[in-house]
Amino acid sequence: MHRMFSHNTSYGWPVWFMAACFAGVTSEAVAQPEIYGQPDSSRFIWIPAESGDWTRHFRLGGVAGLNIGASFHEAGAFNISGNNLANGIYDDGYVRMDQTGIPDGKTSYWGYNNASQYNAAAQTLTLHSAASYTTAGSANVDGGIFPGFDLAYGDNYWYWKHARVGWELGFGLLPVSISDHQPLAAAINQTAYTFNTGGILFPGAPYQGGPSGQGPLLATTPSGSAVGSLASGTVTGSRSLEVMIYTLRLGALFYWDLTDRLGMSLGGGPAVGIVSGEYRYNETIVTGAGSTANSGNFGATDITFGGYVSGTLLYHVQDAGRNADIFLGIQYMPLGEANFNHGGRSGQLNLDGQLYISAGISWPF
Repeated sequence: MHRMFSHNTSYGWPVWFMAACFAGVTSEAVAQPEIYGQPDSSRFIWIPAESGDWTRHFRLGGVAGLNIGASFHEAGAFNISGNNLANGIYDDGYVRMDQTGIPDGKTSYWGYNNASQYNAAAQTLTLHSAASYTTAGSANVDGGIFPGFDLAYGDNYWYWKHARVGWELGFGLLPVSISDHQPLAAAINQTAYTFNTGGILFPGAPYQGGPSGQGPLLATTPSGSAVGSLASGTVTGSRSLEVMIYTLRLGALFYWDLTDRLGMSLGGGPAVGIVSGEYRYNETIVTGAGSTANSGNFGATDITFGGYVSGTLLYHVQDAGRNADIFLGIQYMPLGEANFNHGGRSGQLNLDGQLYISAGISWPF
């Protein structure tokens, strides 16, 4: 990476060369360079542009993001997306158009789930449709290991004794997916629809009729409804954050060679994160009468600010004018929280303690 000695500036480094160069590694001690006649100077010495030294570097590698968590909150009244009365689909049954086109207002394409839905005395069948629910709950979820990539460009401006001091600009990209599966207690607002069953031989529960037009025929239009009845239920399923984290950092870099083959750098400075993606929910609303699906999503973008500190170990690969560094690094970048909020649902991505482990190739030039 940033060598303490001059090099030939022409190079051509193929990626496949990286693995082969691990063979024949020597651990020679670094010969202390003479820095323009002042090898032991305690002053910062500017590196002249015409020195021929390789002061700059470009680094590319993969990262593993750790210690990233999320919290989910849901409170209020929510509409349910899954009921489809226009197509005759209810929580505990269905009444749909069969192949005849229903010329007489009756269909064979109907069904129900539970015996309690049939009132033999009144000759009615009751089907339920949940319209909304009210709930409150929260959960904290720890994420796992998230793969991404990182790149950086930097330059050195000064010698200081046998090290170099400069700067580095870095960019990171990390996709993150964190889900919560905690069930929530809910009060379900549902409508009960009654259908007249007089004149047919009523089948026992559960029953699922087909679209052929043959079999017990049920009127497609309810004979009555009771709106706004409440039932206790449970919200199951998942709530998740599916986001991309873009990070940008700029800070000071302090580098020195440990041996002819090994180098080390430390860096730190301010950082900014852009978090963009979606809050998604895929739920099932369950009551004693049945269940209905509820799903949706909303997007958001949030900007967070913080800083970073990093440490990197580099292995110098050199052969016949071809030069590169293989690096292994660790980076701590606290950036705060990114928030996603809409209509009583909220998700917070916690980036207060995120840690990155990176590895890849660095090209000095």
